[in-house]
Amino acid sequence: MKKYKYDESKGLLYELKGDYYLPCLTVPEQDVRPIGIWGQRREKYLRRHRKILYTNLLTSCKLHAHLADINEEATEMFDRLVEQMAKQEGITEQLKADDMLEWVRGMNNIQNKAREIVNTELIFN
Repeated sequence: MKKYKYDESKGLLYELKGDYYLPCLTVPEQDVRPIGIWGQRREKYLRRHRKILYTNLLTSCKLHAHLADINEEATEMFDRLVEQMAKQEGITEQLKADDMLEWVRGMNNIQNKAREIVNTELIFN
């Protein structure tokens, strides 16, 4: 009896295991980039609110790459927004040296605004 059988109509190779032919399936290599906090937030959002998209990405082995892309894009956007807003509002290194509490208050405010923008534009979209 043959140990392997190829089904041309399905394009699958089958291997004999006991009395049954089972398909020889392999999972494609996954992306190894880190997901990070933004990717984790995106995954949580997809899992809770966009279940079909989440399942499609998961079953097509594209979820990790999607989350890594979102993480990179969100990190760049967040850093750029914080830098631009700090410059616009006059939060400088000189202010940090002169009045540390005022600088911390200003930077926390800017980071909160930037986080909301990134969440709205990328994570929850």
